[in-house]
Amino acid sequence: MQLHLSPTNGVPIYLQIVNQVKYLVASGRLAPGEELPPIRMLAEQLLINPNTVARAYRELELAGVVLKRRTAGTYVSNAGSPLARSERVKILNDRIDALLAEARQLGFRTEDVLHMLERRAALLPSPTHE
Repeated sequence: MQLHLSPTNGVPIYLQIVNQVKYLVASGRLAPGEELPPIRMLAEQLLINPNTVARAYRELELAGVVLKRRTAGTYVSNAGSPLARSERVKILNDRIDALLAEARQLGFRTEDVLHMLERRAALLPSPTHE
């Protein structure tokens, strides 16, 4: 499980973990029943305090995305994938907000960003629907 944290983007680290795990579940990159890395291992990998990872895992458990099994680890919930449409929309809206904020800081207008998105989308392969 690859996570990318940014200590300077204004979003608490534990929330970055929560949002990225939710995204991985919603996109199917983390399958139902799949085990998440142990807290200490993920903390070492990300170079953060284990309490931060523990808090993220608690939030994910409260949201029903993961299940904790005592002494057996943390697993993606069967009910947590695919996430409800409203949760997927929230994840996408959060990413859009971050993109627009960064674009404004760099001096781009919304129209510029839309044009760039359209150009980039044209380069991607068509999505396959199952």
